[in-house]
Amino acid sequence: MDRKSEAPAARWQTHAVENVVEELVDYDLFGEDAPLRAAVERDARAGAATRLQAFGQQIGRAEYLHLGDAANRYRPELATHDAYGRRLDQVTYHPAYHQLMQTAIAHGLHALPWSEPGVGVHAERAAFCYLHTQVEAGHGCPITMSFAAMPALRAAPSLSFWREGLLSRQYDERNIPAPHKRGLTLGMGMTEKQGGSDVRSNTTRAYPLAAAGAYELVGHKFFLSAPMSDAFLMLAQAPGGLSCFLVPRWRDEGEKNMLELVRLKEKMGNASNASSEVELRGALGWLVGEEGRGIATILEMVSLTRFDCMIGSAAGMRMAFTQATHHASRRRAFGRLLVQQPLMQNVLADLALESEAALLLSMRMARALDGTSEEEKLLARIAVAIGKYWICKRTPQHAYEAMECIGGTGVMETCMLPRLYREAPINAIWEGSGNVQCLDVLRVLHKSPQALPVLFAEILQAGAQHPLLAAGVRELRAQMESWNDAELEYGARYCVDRLAILLQASLMLRYAPSADAFAYCDSRLARSGAQMYGGLAQGAPVQAVLRRAWRRAFD
Repeated sequence: MDRKSEAPAARWQTHAVENVVEELVDYDLFGEDAPLRAAVERDARAGAATRLQAFGQQIGRAEYLHLGDAANRYRPELATHDAYGRRLDQVTYHPAYHQLMQTAIAHGLHALPWSEPGVGVHAERAAFCYLHTQVEAGHGCPITMSFAAMPALRAAPSLSFWREGLLSRQYDERNIPAPHKRGLTLGMGMTEKQGGSDVRSNTTRAYPLAAAGAYELVGHKFFLSAPMSDAFLMLAQAPGGLSCFLVPRWRDEGEKNMLELVRLKEKMGNASNASSEVELRGALGWLVGEEGRGIATILEMVSLTRFDCMIGSAAGMRMAFTQATHHASRRRAFGRLLVQQPLMQNVLADLALESEAALLLSMRMARALDGTSEEEKLLARIAVAIGKYWICKRTPQHAYEAMECIGGTGVMETCMLPRLYREAPINAIWEGSGNVQCLDVLRVLHKSPQALPVLFAEILQAGAQHPLLAAGVRELRAQMESWNDAELEYGARYCVDRLAILLQASLMLRYAPSADAFAYCDSRLARSGAQMYGGLAQGAPVQAVLRRAWRRAFD
């Protein structure tokens, strides 16, 4: 055919679009996750799997998954004043953020263990959070703080109104006084610029008022999370020492409380969630717990927020693995699908094992939070800090490796991976950085020496199943017993690293398929183990791991 007679479209076409991957949407986040399903059947209360199945299908729809992108692409905006100069301190969010909040609160992610207490409820809530965080992580900040605040508020009987408001399943975004709202959320303002994690150096002052339990707070907070929450738990120096206060956004008489937002933080990740600086110019606050015991009052709250950091980071791992494996199962290179190539199988299987180990540790801590025995309480006290340190610090490299599996497209903002990668370091830093977690582990061992035998007993439940597990416990125990206090502090990261790996290895041996568990142990417990993902030993069951973790990979 003469080229002149060709249709213009055919003449100008440069290439056919082929060998590209379609977006992963319209799938069941719960039904496709075999490790999560097994954990729910084992640890959660009756009926949880049915509820989670419906939830996984709901949030896996294309239009729902796209909420995560919209909530982060269109960041919150602060208006400090209205057009006439009156203080507003109003943060406006994209509608996608409010829809995510509505879903979370309607399913009780902010309060389920307090509204429906019972064995397995923490595990059920953890599974819900694990699924919803895969869609979007930032909205989880006020959800977590509202959830974690309840134990602290129980120390203040006069604040029953706030406890009842937090139990509501209705999300009310309106900027109005709390008594007129259908449901409430809480934020936190603990840290100040001069101290950071060292909250004892806080300079905000609390001056007693005539009303019982009422104080006037004067000072600043360098990080006030979720500033449109209805109230905030804050630390301030009262006459009796550092104390905890509930500071509402509105006064009881309907006037705006004297919290003045200075600016929103420009964060690299967690963009959907507003974080701010605030000046307290005589803000009304209500004492929570005893004066002078502010840190003791919030300790249980901090433990719960750290637990949620574990869940959030494990969720990030799961979504990163899912995105990478979906890509590899659709993309061809060098004559084969990527997922059919041995080295890529090694990398993806390694990512899957890391993801499952993170999930198992998070769910085991949920079961410990549900427990009533002294052993379970001690286990939660030490192992939440270990898990928060380890899982959250493993997530950034995991996200990057998944991004590399996708290649150049994975770096583009049209892909989910850049958002996951920017989110990955957040949980490792918030609620106590890595060093703080390690020092907290030592603090627990100092105050409750019996916690370490409880932890080792937990690990050794699988001691006979792999030769390196019991040997690892013996070696670490001897090492820790030989060090003095200064040496223990210096080597705290080494100790917590090993404790985390040993605990995850034990959980894998008990609850994952045997071949998968051995692949994890062989690669993590041996001193000669690979330092990068993709170093599983010869003969590791990489295809079986991938089929279980993402059954679509070989469809």
